[in-house]
Amino acid sequence: MKLRRLLGVMVKELRQMRRDRITLAMIIGIPVMQLLLFGYAINTNLRDLSAGVADQARTSASRMLARDIVATGVISPTLEAATPQQLVDAMRRGEISIGIVIPPDYERRRAEGREALQILVDGSDNAVQSTAAQLARMPLDSAGFSPLATGAISVVSFYNPQRSSATNIVPGLVGVILTMTMVLFTAVAIVRERERGNMELLIATPLTSAELMVGKVVPYVAVGLLQTGMVLALGAWLFRVPMGGSLLDVFIAAGLLIVANLALGLLISTRAQSQFQAMQMTFFLFLPSILLSGFMFPFAGMPRSVQWFAELLPLTHFLRLIRGVMLRGASLWELWPDVLALLAFSAVMMAGAILRFRKRLD
Repeated sequence: MKLRRLLGVMVKELRQMRRDRITLAMIIGIPVMQLLLFGYAINTNLRDLSAGVADQARTSASRMLARDIVATGVISPTLEAATPQQLVDAMRRGEISIGIVIPPDYERRRAEGREALQILVDGSDNAVQSTAAQLARMPLDSAGFSPLATGAISVVSFYNPQRSSATNIVPGLVGVILTMTMVLFTAVAIVRERERGNMELLIATPLTSAELMVGKVVPYVAVGLLQTGMVLALGAWLFRVPMGGSLLDVFIAAGLLIVANLALGLLISTRAQSQFQAMQMTFFLFLPSILLSGFMFPFAGMPRSVQWFAELLPLTHFLRLIRGVMLRGASLWELWPDVLALLAFSAVMMAGAILRFRKRLD
């Protein structure tokens, strides 16, 4: 082994990495992204959870108790309800995560030492359940009474009272698998045609850019739906994951995510110069999706600016859809904002891919 030849190869590799902007961005970008995400964006201590309050007592003591609960910083009231059922309906639609119920005879219950406060919690997210349990242990006070004892507060968990991890993870895993595979499949689609020499044949055909893009997307939709069915079947068989809503709604939601990811993959494919570059860019986009969408870490624990960025990720909206349908029994009509978000994302990404693609070799 000659040192001069060895140094020559090392210099060649360094120059090649310097000229490859995608690789250079990965070298610098991934450590910086992980540092910012784990140090700034990810937080398991939930604050400002969307909540609804049903104060049926409507006395000065009950209003003071509600203010005391809000002062903890755990919840942020977004809904004022008249009955507990209204809170449950809002929770099913995903509008709130926690419901606070103060009974009509609140003061008498406090005086007799009976249950005087009920906390309703969306159990489809285990982190929210843990936060609700912590809220129930806090020393809540109101005028003329001693702090509420633990026995005076009841926590009612909906949709996953057993706190089964599989019930929470399996629906989200559908989205993670579809995001990883669908983006990757189409990210290498155009690049693969160019590397194999098939682009010359496509150029000679009367295909338009739109026809080529759509034609490459449609077959993978069937593949994605097959993957969805496999994960759902295994989840129900091995982990007894419930299906609270319509199975058709689940597949429609999966179809929306599949199309969104395929369109994103096509846009990447029009930018990448090689299949390796396409895989690099796919991984670079997959990392924030899995960390910021609410699959691994609670969405409510992230700073507001990070939540705004996460709203741009299709996986964020799909997790709300599939957990809402499978675990809470909601319909897609009730979750229409996330449906519209996925449709808009797909339209923008597909339009960008069609505009960027040109039927030529350069």
